Amino acid sequence: MIERLSELSEEDVVLEVGGGQGMLSTRLAERARFVHVVELDAGLEPELRAALDPHPNAQLHMGDAVELDLQGLDPAPTKVIANLPYGVAATVILRTIAELPTVGSWVVMVQREVGERFAAAPGSSAYGIPSVLAQLDCEVKILRPVGRRVFRPVPNVDSVLLGLARRSGPRATTTVTTLVHDAFAHRRKALSGSLALAGGWGPDIRGRAREALVAIGLPADARAERLSPEQFVSLAERLS
Repeated sequence: MIERLSELSEEDVVLEVGGGQGMLSTRLAERARFVHVVELDAGLEPELRAALDPHPNAQLHMGDAVELDLQGLDPAPTKVIANLPYGVAATVILRTIAELPTVGSWVVMVQREVGERFAAAPGSSAYGIPSVLAQLDCEVKILRPVGRRVFRPVPNVDSVLLGLARRSGPRATTTVTTLVHDAFAHRRKALSGSLALAGGWGPDIRGRAREALVAIGLPADARAERLSPEQFVSLAERLS
């Protein structure tokens, strides 16, 4: 299913994080121009290398995907396709969006709650930092649910296949990213109060933020979870 939804072509360069025993890796290598496979577990290395050895267009990177030099990958990835390690899934997705502008699409399996956060709409309980940062630069949607019973052993969580497609032109600038993190740091407070607590936004940030919120059509005491990704961009422009 991951392979089919990924719509691979012979020109694609794939980044797979969490190679495991190489079952997905080998299928990707059979269809893509090149595959970068990242795996942290040294105990899986012999089996994974054996699976990849017949594929000269696949390279294994043993290490932590959170610390891997993504920009040093050669050739540069054009797609991220993976059954992501659940503990680092959100970090890996956001890192690849920010650091790999050559990547145009993602098809990744993640824990259901993580997928719901990335695809969440403003105002929902799941909406937060990952939602905004991902949706600023990508169209995000849950492609399909994956029940826990397709795994062996059966985990205690359900999963989803999450799809992202990059939009034209980056919008998650450093200023916008900082604003999003600071705005969500205190979810129960008004956004203006969260920025005041964060510091670094200059004098009278509380008043300036309230004025900026009104200027973009929102209540002065609006909370972060009510702003759309586009409104965060507009707010950042007014506060810079």
